[in-house]
Amino acid sequence: MKDTRDPNKQAGEQAGVGWPMRSAVLALIIVAVALIWGTNSWLTERFTETTRNRAQVRLALYSGNVVSELQRASVVPLLLSRDPTLIGALNSGDYTNTSQRLISYVEEIGAASLILLDDSGRVVGATDRNLIGANQRTQPYFVNTQRASDTIFLAANAEQGGFNFTYSRRVISDRKTIGVIVVEVDLAKFERSWAGISDAVIVTNSEGQVILSTEPRWRGHSIEEALATRSAPTAIERAIQATADWGVLPPAAYITGERVMRNDARIPFQGWRLVSFTTYASVRERVNGVLALEIMGFAILLALSFYMMSRKAQSRSMFFQRESADLRQLNDRLQREIAEREKAEKNLEVAEQTLAQSSKLAALGEMSAAVSHELNQPLAAMKTYLAGARLLMQRRRSDEALSSFQRIDDLIERMGAITRQLKSYARKGGDAFEPLDCRASVAAALSMMEPQLKTRQVEITRIMPREPVMVMADKIRLEQVIINLLRNALDATKLTKDAKIDLILSAGETATLVVRDNGHGITDLDDLFEPFYTTKQPGDGVGLGLAISSGIVNDLGGRLTARNGRQGGAVFEVQLPILGKEIKAAE
Repeated sequence: MKDTRDPNKQAGEQAGVGWPMRSAVLALIIVAVALIWGTNSWLTERFTETTRNRAQVRLALYSGNVVSELQRASVVPLLLSRDPTLIGALNSGDYTNTSQRLISYVEEIGAASLILLDDSGRVVGATDRNLIGANQRTQPYFVNTQRASDTIFLAANAEQGGFNFTYSRRVISDRKTIGVIVVEVDLAKFERSWAGISDAVIVTNSEGQVILSTEPRWRGHSIEEALATRSAPTAIERAIQATADWGVLPPAAYITGERVMRNDARIPFQGWRLVSFTTYASVRERVNGVLALEIMGFAILLALSFYMMSRKAQSRSMFFQRESADLRQLNDRLQREIAEREKAEKNLEVAEQTLAQSSKLAALGEMSAAVSHELNQPLAAMKTYLAGARLLMQRRRSDEALSSFQRIDDLIERMGAITRQLKSYARKGGDAFEPLDCRASVAAALSMMEPQLKTRQVEITRIMPREPVMVMADKIRLEQVIINLLRNALDATKLTKDAKIDLILSAGETATLVVRDNGHGITDLDDLFEPFYTTKQPGDGVGLGLAISSGIVNDLGGRLTARNGRQGGAVFEVQLPILGKEIKAAE
């Protein structure tokens, strides 16, 4: 049938059909621009906040590591200033074995170096033998220590441009200063570990001077001077930067012309502060990944719209084919960017796991230092027994020599028990506080002491409540305290005919653990917790067990006391803050 409608009317209908499609396309473009703009702003703020939170978590971890290292090293001068061997060397002037003893200490302590000065400032013992004989009387750690009665900490400029961190303390004999012990703390290892992270990290002292930094040229300057080592970009460079990285929040600072985010944290030590500068690269990559997906989606919609509008035009069809090819290339680039981002996230997880493992190894090292002094005693005894056995064999007294060999075998078994205990610590490691049941800690300590208990006829009595006794503590260090108390009780009942040890755990306002024996008791309660104080025979101990245990209990917020029992023997009492019902429910 022939169409008899007016041609002008047909043209108007075709025009009416085209305008709604054009209006829809225009509306789609407006919605796309608005959505992309809003998405960019929202994701930029969100990912920036996430990056800032991660940086602050790392700062908290770094701060804890620095404080832990400083606190661990601060006790060393006090212990070494009371070492009878070092005091005897300073009094007698015989320094033949002084350096070798300091070298044996530095391996256990983990310090950078140890130096012993006499009262004139001359180096008479050092882990670095090149320093022996040098005059250090003008050094700040010698001059300042002479005026103080306590341990002195100093951060002094080093010749290589860094800083030396030292603890120093006077060595006193008969109320007279006879020398100075200097312990150098190795904080440069934190710079090396921080350098593996993309952030720039610095530590400033109370005066705002940079004393630790992943950028060596920043040391010794203020933060403003450090950032000014290379000028910020010009206005033109900032304009170009803004076009390439639009939507990023205002930067906290510029480093080598690049926008960075600044985060500060306080180190609870002499007004020190920890500052990190994090780039916005990761934020921009994550935001661009999402925006690329949105752009690709809207591009596909636009392509379909254009295809519907121009499906009858072959030239337009070729245009859309080229557009589709471009979109495929964009999708490939997007997939590569997503793969690179996932790889970067995996690397970050590996780095965080490595840091966690380093913390565990630090806790293991601290405990191994506390146990290692026990190994020196069996070794010294073995040396004596071997010398006696050699003499007996020369005199053809083989039966008595076999007895010496049996004693050496017992000592080897004791050393094996100590190393097995240390391996148990390594499997359980970690220095974080957590809710613990004291009953489980007592059971674990008894299990570790089983080899020693089997060699003795000792009656062990445990009195435990039926309900859990929960405290907030470090599991490994709490077990170490219980083991030290049990070991002391075993040593105290060696000469007792019917040896008996009682373990009594109770829960009230505090969690209280009582270790009671029927041994010879305590003769000097005042000096009991002093380092190197011991009533044991030579070779049985050096007097560090109770001093270490007292320090651990104090760190846990509790108290370790000792007294003599009414029926004889010694009574040790450990009191720790107990967790409330609300905290236990939350855990």
